[in-house]
Amino acid sequence: MARHVNPVELHIISDASGDTAQRVVLAVEAQFPELPFEEIRHPRVETVDDLQLAVSRAKGRPAIVVYTLVKPELREPMRVLCRRAKLAYCDLLGHPIDAVARVSGKAAQMQPGARAPLDSAYFKRMAAIEFAVKFDDGLGGGLPEADIVLVGVSRTSKTPLSMYLGYMGYKTANVPLVRVVEPPAELFKVDPMKIVGLTIDPQRLGEIREVRARHIGATRRTYADLAEIFEELDYAAGIHRRLGCPVLDVTDASIEETAQRILRLVERRRAEQRA
Repeated sequence: MARHVNPVELHIISDASGDTAQRVVLAVEAQFPELPFEEIRHPRVETVDDLQLAVSRAKGRPAIVVYTLVKPELREPMRVLCRRAKLAYCDLLGHPIDAVARVSGKAAQMQPGARAPLDSAYFKRMAAIEFAVKFDDGLGGGLPEADIVLVGVSRTSKTPLSMYLGYMGYKTANVPLVRVVEPPAELFKVDPMKIVGLTIDPQRLGEIREVRARHIGATRRTYADLAEIFEELDYAAGIHRRLGCPVLDVTDASIEETAQRILRLVERRRAEQRA
């Protein structure tokens, strides 16, 4: 009989919303897939008494305190309270803020919830996201203007990858490969350095499509049948060979991991082309 493992409590404490710490916590949890976690958020703390209440809730538990406190009058008491309660803790903002202030010679604003300015990088991301929406699933043109072109059969994460890469500032178009439909001629005219093929394990694709078929009312024979899937993936492999593009297997990879692999591939091929 498997031994029950108590979840590790991650107490997220912030003088703003706590969204920054939340993103870090999710990244940490992903590194321990077999370990159960419980997230407990303490947003908008304003006083040392608020900190004490949060620490009291975590004390004596299998807990870690993760905090993003901008105000110095809260950061130091937080550290002291955690030490007294013998709690593991992590100050996500304090050390980076102090380091930047020390190197730059400028004092930080110390304003909880402050947003990054709407600079050129922000507008580049917004334009890339709009591009991904406009040219999703082979819609319209857009292939010549794209930074990255993803090519694969249905349910190989083309759309979420396009959106994620768009958020990172890369204009991404995607082209679906359907066995009975020839890909657009334009696909074979674009710079091959920006094309990445996507593939997936046939069994896994069948499982994904079984679920999808129930939602869209498609028949198993035309959408999720394993023999059909093998033929479809073989057809896609032939198109990938014609394009001369690298192919990534997305079977067990997260969107974030696959996106990073795509970027490394595209940047490496471009660097080799320039050399």
